[in-house]
Amino acid sequence: MTTEQSKRAQVAAGESARLSAEQQASKPASPHTRDSNRAVLDALPFDDRRSFDNAARGFIATLDPLTIMHGNGRRPAYDLSGFDFLDGPAPDTVNPSLWRQAQLNAHHHGLFEVSDGLYQVRSFDIANMTLIRGDTGWIVVDPLTSAEASRAALDLANAHLGQRPVVAVIHTHSHVDHFAGVLGVISAEDAESGAVAVIAPEHFVDESLSENVLAGNVMNRRATYMYGNLLPPGPDGFVSTGLGAALSMGTTGFVVPNDTVRNSGESRTIDGVEIEFQMTPGTEAPAEFVFYLPQFRALCMSEITSHHLHNVYTPRGAQVRDALAWSAQINESIERFGERLEVQFASHHWPIWGRDAALEYLKKQRDLYKYIHDQTLRLANHGYTKEEIAEQIQLPDSLGKEFANRGYYGTVHHNVRAVYVKYLGYFDGNPASLYPLPPSEAGRRYLAYMGGADAIVEKARQSFADGDYRWVVEVLNHVMMTEPEHAQARALQADALEQLGFQSESAPWRNFFLCGALELRHGAPRSESGYQASEGIARGMPLENLFQTMAVRLNGPKADGVRLHLNLSFPDLDKRYLLSVQNSVLHAFADKAVDAPDATLTLTSLNFKRMMMGLVTAVDLISAGDLEIDGDVAGLAALRELFDQFDRRFPIVTPRPAFPGGPETGEAVP
Repeated sequence: MTTEQSKRAQVAAGESARLSAEQQASKPASPHTRDSNRAVLDALPFDDRRSFDNAARGFIATLDPLTIMHGNGRRPAYDLSGFDFLDGPAPDTVNPSLWRQAQLNAHHHGLFEVSDGLYQVRSFDIANMTLIRGDTGWIVVDPLTSAEASRAALDLANAHLGQRPVVAVIHTHSHVDHFAGVLGVISAEDAESGAVAVIAPEHFVDESLSENVLAGNVMNRRATYMYGNLLPPGPDGFVSTGLGAALSMGTTGFVVPNDTVRNSGESRTIDGVEIEFQMTPGTEAPAEFVFYLPQFRALCMSEITSHHLHNVYTPRGAQVRDALAWSAQINESIERFGERLEVQFASHHWPIWGRDAALEYLKKQRDLYKYIHDQTLRLANHGYTKEEIAEQIQLPDSLGKEFANRGYYGTVHHNVRAVYVKYLGYFDGNPASLYPLPPSEAGRRYLAYMGGADAIVEKARQSFADGDYRWVVEVLNHVMMTEPEHAQARALQADALEQLGFQSESAPWRNFFLCGALELRHGAPRSESGYQASEGIARGMPLENLFQTMAVRLNGPKADGVRLHLNLSFPDLDKRYLLSVQNSVLHAFADKAVDAPDATLTLTSLNFKRMMMGLVTAVDLISAGDLEIDGDVAGLAALRELFDQFDRRFPIVTPRPAFPGGPETGEAVP
């Protein structure tokens, strides 16, 4: 790494470019921001209080204060005790429409009755945990993100509704806030033995682990922005995720389902409760279903519908979703269950009671996604790019003035771009966009063309005074990617991001903007290690998924020229694998071995997973008699040296450090 690259890396990590106390301080809403937020009050029907009535209906009990401690006892896993600031009207620093959503999420927490025998614990996490009373026990739907949160939710229900065992768990889909708290309500042994039914949609395991493990480090870093984990709660900081009050940050786990639903129309009777399933894959999640409960006349829409516009593409990073299929699946739910339902509930937010009201809501959610899909492609076929289309499309009043369709989570602007990418990819057809320079290299050239960083900052100050915050952020990004140590540019960029956050109706947009400002003012948070799996994840992850994860961590340049073969023997599975590295690619072949391996490892599959995830060392296992190595011990050490360790808190709004051995710019055109 050159001296200049090292300097940039230090600045990105917050080690230099010290800002003054005034530059680091949060600023008040500007006159332009105040005007923007006041216009929202005039545009929407804030006298419509139906959502508040529904969110409060059926309340039984909660925790006061709502603070759930982490299992390690050192900090809360979830804490809503500091959200009293949401009382009263919206301040100038929060979009009043988002303020309304934040109040609905944070002020309505605890145990609620949906109907006799059907209950939800809301706002103990970003998602809801639903409990269905069977003949002998609870059927738990979506046990939240962390074991601490799900255990607290179950304890609350048992305390007020009577102690009952958990007889089944339903994971509606493959997003972490709906399954990772499973070990708070059941044990891994209960799932493995089948003592507790664990029901999930087809492809749940692969989709859950590919999204949350293969790309786990980068998604987790971006999620700190999207969910505002690092922002203090307050009128100029975190107010909501939009999708829920806040995300729990506790102990995660995973169990492999022992009952898989594959086809629409399948049903199960669990502990006397009949459940009818409809498959909805490739919509809100790659693996998902919704279900109907005949005895309750209740339809669970999982996360296919919610009280906002959802993400066709989520800013934390994930596969682009299919807006047309999303709309079609909502319509199928209407046709399958519409004549029979009396209440509609979901994995987030509050239910809707009454057939007519529920159907009106479902139809408008259906048309919300179809409008965005159809109008995007209409304009794309006129030749407009995704950015041009995003500036043009607005929802008609019949959809856009419904609070349940507002962009508290997804936005029309970025969902339009997602639809474009789904059909046409990221390239807009203009050859000028085909082979762009990376941000730092482009930034260096922009600065040279525009007279240097000082000249850009001076012009940007006038744009800031004019309220043109989007342009300020765009143009100063070139400075940040080239001269992140430029304190005046850094401070002005932070101020512009902050004003955009104050104006945002979308909670993720607000959180992204404010976290960007926070990082510019105070530097990226430090961490010693990257994404770390838990013991619960290690136990639940199938070996095949672990091997995929190892392959992603393999450093191709380091592995160039390496030929390594390890025979793996797992007595607990009566199974063996050949782990091979060649051509800078890692493979794991089941039921294969080579006659002359570099080494043969004999251990349990769980200990192998724990070792590869960094939860235990080979030395520890050997000392305990849990690992036998036949052959060259150096082979195992050589394998370890080929894997990257990911920086958990890499910088986002400033340049990433140059990767040692990475390609230089100015390569020949492919």
